[in-house]
Amino acid sequence: MLTKKVLVILMVIVFIVGNFTLLPVAFADNTNDLQNQRSLIQEERTSIQEELSETEQELLETLLEMEQLQEQIDRVIEAISDNQEMIVETEDNMGILELELEQLEDEIEYFQRDIDVRFDLLQQRAVSYHKSGGNISYLQVILGSKGFGDLVERVFAIYKVAKADTDLLAQYEKSIEQLEEKQSLAEGKMVEMEELFTELVGMQHHLTEQQDQNEELVAMLQEKESEYKETLVALQERDSELASQESEMLARINEARERERVRLAEASTQTVRNAETTNVAATSSIQQVSRTTGGSVTDVINAGKKYIGNSVYVFGGGRTAYDIQNGRFDCSGFVRWAYSQIGVNLSYSARSMVNDGRRVSTSEMRPGDLVFFDTYRTDGHVGIYVGGGQFIGSQSGGVTIVSMNSGYWKNTFNGRVVRVVE
Repeated sequence: MLTKKVLVILMVIVFIVGNFTLLPVAFADNTNDLQNQRSLIQEERTSIQEELSETEQELLETLLEMEQLQEQIDRVIEAISDNQEMIVETEDNMGILELELEQLEDEIEYFQRDIDVRFDLLQQRAVSYHKSGGNISYLQVILGSKGFGDLVERVFAIYKVAKADTDLLAQYEKSIEQLEEKQSLAEGKMVEMEELFTELVGMQHHLTEQQDQNEELVAMLQEKESEYKETLVALQERDSELASQESEMLARINEARERERVRLAEASTQTVRNAETTNVAATSSIQQVSRTTGGSVTDVINAGKKYIGNSVYVFGGGRTAYDIQNGRFDCSGFVRWAYSQIGVNLSYSARSMVNDGRRVSTSEMRPGDLVFFDTYRTDGHVGIYVGGGQFIGSQSGGVTIVSMNSGYWKNTFNGRVVRVVE
């Protein structure tokens, strides 16, 4: 007959064997689900990162096009300026030429009057001369002679008149010739200037039209640049969100593994206890947080402030030396890093940090307490309360101090406050 002690030992063995055979099956199912979810997230991240790469390349090409186009626009503007100066110079030359032409016309009019006067005088002198010679009349010279001798006499009389006024006639003819040359030259220049002006006006119109086309193209490229940037931001936000989800999945997998390890260790070292008691003990061991501090919550807040203005929000950030050095944090990564500066180790995700300390009411809230927000999910965001209705955390614009009393953060604050350092 077995003793009571032996029966107890057998019961313990049966319980331990049961836990070692049944619990791993449930554990494996749970971790497989988590791994599958993580794989799906990784696949989506791969697709998004490919889109990001393509969009970044398109944005770079657009920026290069804009840079090259700007150089062309600068050249067009310079050409328009030079041509406008030439047009002004041409207009000035045309003005001078018009004055010269007006002067030449006045001279032509003067000489024409002088020629008319000289012609009248010559005609009168010829008539008077022939009248004073007796039988010879001016009309007879014009109409013909009565004989050879008479013809010679009349021709000689005409010759005398012509000889007397040879210099005057020569000057008259020379003046006419000079005026005609000047007028012809001036008219030629006028035609040349008008042709040049017409050409320059056409060139200016062409260049202005080209500039308008370039400006339209710039506007189109700027619109494309804006669209690419918006796409980049959306993709980066989605990628960061997936990175956070992947990080959370990994943390949950590690937590599940840790719970299983503790559960098995508890089962091998403790006496028979029910499954509920074992689970509570395992959960309790997971949620414990180191409270051996080397500073105060003021040190935590001050440590975080150094990243204000020189940091960026990255889902899953703040968990490597590179991220910390370059100010790349997500909300939980920043809070975990800030508290690590005084020797307090917190969980890796915002949802897990809810269990990293003691819950207090909002009326008891004090600097250093963790505050939680329902953003894209329950407890999707966490920050460190700094007092005065404000908290510090890694938001979409990087590490900043923002108000909880208005706007988005007021609407998403869920009232959950956790004190991790008493």
